[in-house]
Amino acid sequence: MKNSRKNRILGFLHTLYIKLFKINDTPQRVALGLGLGVATGILPGTGPIAAIFLALLLRVNRASAIIGSLLTNTWLSFVSFFLALKIGSVIMGVDLQLLRDNWLNFIHNFHWLDLFKASALRIILPAIIGYTVVALGLGIVVYVIAWIILHINQEEKK
Repeated sequence: MKNSRKNRILGFLHTLYIKLFKINDTPQRVALGLGLGVATGILPGTGPIAAIFLALLLRVNRASAIIGSLLTNTWLSFVSFFLALKIGSVIMGVDLQLLRDNWLNFIHNFHWLDLFKASALRIILPAIIGYTVVALGLGIVVYVIAWIILHINQEEKK
């Protein structure tokens, strides 16, 4: 069972490598698409549709943008939530423990009308800022790594 799961994961990663790094486009456009996709995948409420739209707008590789978005969409957003809160609290000068407690209370007692209260902005804004910083940071890191790998692959073909 473990060996089968390991083989499926390795097969998936190999297929991903082939699809991503063998795309017939410039390393710059593919890497930018991947970084853009990763960034949109981390931001809550965005994802593949936003990645496609921004890829079209910025004229980067759409396939790599979709792949990056699907790799990070949803599951990484939840993982990065507390990191986003920490970064947002530092930037906004808010006590992290108080912000966490307010978030837990906000989620536990959630009502749609609460979103329109000014007090909700004090809870939501640090998270939005934190998510933006995390998304941009990870998007840039992925772009640089992908560009290096793609550039090396392109040089080896010559």
